[in-house]
Formats: sequence, C-alpha cells, structure tokens
Amino acid sequence: MAEYKQITLEIADGIATLTLHRPDKMNAFTGTMMNEMIDAFDRTDADDSVRAVIVTGSGDRAFCAGADLTPDDGKHVFSSGEAVEDLSDPRVRDGGGLLTLRIYQSKKPVIGAINGAAVGVGVTMQLPMDMRLASTKARFGLVFARRGIVPEAASSWFLPRIVGLPQALEWCMTGRVFDAEEALRGGLVRSLHEPEDLMPAARALAREIADNTSAVSVAMTRAMLWHNPSLSHPMEAHRVDSRAIYTLSRGKDAAEGITSFLEKRAPSYPGRVSSDMPSFYPWWDEPGWK
Repeated sequence: MAEYKQITLEIADGIATLTLHRPDKMNAFTGTMMNEMIDAFDRTDADDSVRAVIVTGSGDRAFCAGADLTPDDGKHVFSSGEAVEDLSDPRVRDGGGLLTLRIYQSKKPVIGAINGAAVGVGVTMQLPMDMRLASTKARFGLVFARRGIVPEAASSWFLPRIVGLPQALEWCMTGRVFDAEEALRGGLVRSLHEPEDLMPAARALAREIADNTSAVSVAMTRAMLWHNPSLSHPMEAHRVDSRAIYTLSRGKDAAEGITSFLEKRAPSYPGRVSSDMPSFYPWWDEPGWK
C-alpha cells in the first residue's frame, strides 16, 4: 500500500482502490489530497498489474464534502490565495480541474463508488470517472451558485456530456442538494446499492473488466469514447477507428482474443499498456494527426 497523508491506495488482484481518507473532515478536498490523488493515478497508469481503479471515500458519512476552505500547508485549495494580475497565471488554475484532467487522461478505467455526501468538488471530481455507483444514502450538490462562485473542475465540459444540458443547468443553477434517486434518474450514477453492497458491486464491475478484456483495448476504447465525440465530423473519428482496428487486429492481444474464443477458455492477454499502445496514441496531442 502506498503511503499518503490524505488518501490510501491499495492494489490487489488487478484492482486499485483509491480512498479519500479524511474521515474526521468528511473527506474534504485539499491541495494535499489533490496532489496525492494525481500521484496515485500516475502510479496506477504505470503499473501494468492494475486493470481498473475504484475511487471511494472513507467512513459512512461522506464521499467528499467539498473543498476544505481553510489553508492547507499554507495554501488554499483552489489557488495560492495571492492576488495575480494575469489570469493565465498557473496560480489561477483550480485544484479540482488539475485532478479531473488527470483522471480524464487515465489509461485505466475508473469506477466511482460514491458512499455518502458528495458536494462541490466531491461531485465534479466524479465526472471524468467512467462509471459511478452510489450508496442509497449518498447525497449530491453542485452548490457553487449558493456560494457566489461557479462550477469548477472542468465540469462545464463534463457534466452536460453525462447528464445532458437541461439537467446540468437545473442542478447548477439551483445549487440544491439532491438524493441518490434523483442522481440515478438524471443519469449521474449508473446504479444504487445499499451501503454494505456498494463496494462489492464496484469490485464486481472492476473484476468483469480485469478478467475478460485486453488492457490495451480498454485503454484505447476509453480514450476514443472520451475524445472522439468532441471531433467536428464523424470522418475524423473514422480515421482514429481505422488506425486502431488496423493496428490492434495485427497484435498479440487480438490473436489471443480469437484463440481463447475458439478454444472456449478464459483469455490471457499479453499486451501491456506501458509498452504496447499503438504508435499514434495519444493522437489528440499530435498536430496534423488527421
């Protein structure tokens, strides 16, 4: 288990469990927590044994009760607290956004197990996770307008893509706290579970990925589904699809996928995300990739 101050990271049987760990503060988000979570995702990306990441909160009260607005190691969670003249100054960037952009770039699937209250950044940090499961006792609140600020963590990009613009507008403009049933109806979470069943359900979902799929295929699929909908024309997505199919179909994982299917046995994919991603990955960072 990696040693951190405000999170824990445990890796076992191909599944990493990242737990926000400030139970006495309802797992409130700080600059330290942000840096530790980013480091944890760097670790899980680099570890080929990790096939999926589950993110949850410690205790039974909260997933994350939002930003801790008291100074953390001398700094506020969203910025240094210093006045700056240039709004492009790196000190202006909000901590939630630095985290969500890192999760967005994860090569491993990310599953949120929302065990309790999730307010402010406690909601927005969930948005780049691929699947979100919630306890029946979870509560959610995009409360920014009630604090005189605006949604952060790139949630103006993520939230409408997940729940649709009308729902995103209502939740953000009212700033009200809503229950797990409304989160399910609105498409924010995929399923609700009794508190004692939440982590087993999240692990079962992670296990299904880990036991049955190619790590390289999943990493490519995740990147394609997150990035390609923002392209201006389906032909651009077709170019990515074509390169991916051409490259991966000639690889060792495709050979194992076909062989295991024909032999009616569980697959054992040899491909590694650290070394076997297609040469054009990450295509969105390459000028003129089209």
